[in-house]
Amino acid sequence: MPDPFTTRVRDEWLDYNGHMNDACYALVCAQASEVLLDELGFGARYQEETGRTTYTVESRIRYLKEARAGETISVTSALVEATPKRLRVRHSLRAGGGDEIATAEFVYVHVNQATGRVEPMPPELEARARSAVRP
Repeated sequence: MPDPFTTRVRDEWLDYNGHMNDACYALVCAQASEVLLDELGFGARYQEETGRTTYTVESRIRYLKEARAGETISVTSALVEATPKRLRVRHSLRAGGGDEIATAEFVYVHVNQATGRVEPMPPELEARARSAVRP
C-alpha cells in the first residue's frame, strides 16, 4: 500500500465554525483514494488505455475530531475488499498530533465507459487487488 497521503487544511476548506467543512473530508479521502487506485493499476493511465475506470458508488465518513486551518492531515488507506466488479477502501485520517480525526469507507465499481455498465475487471488486475486486501 502507498505511504500515507498528507495535506494541509486550507483556509478555503474552513466553515463558519473555524474547522474543516464536512465536505472537505470527502475531498481529502478522494485524493488519497486516487493514490491507492493508481498504485493498484486503476488510475488515469488505465482509463486512457482501456476506456475502463472505477466510479464511486458509496461513501461513509465518521467525524471524530475537528481539523483546523494549517493543520497537517495524514491519511492511511487500505483496500479491505476486492471482488471482480468492486473495490472497498478504508481510510484513517489523523491530525498532526497523531489523533484519529475521521474514518471513511468508499466503494468503487469497475465500469466500461463505452457502455456505461459495471463489468468485471481484467483477471490480472483482480488478482493484484485481491493480493493487496488488508481486512
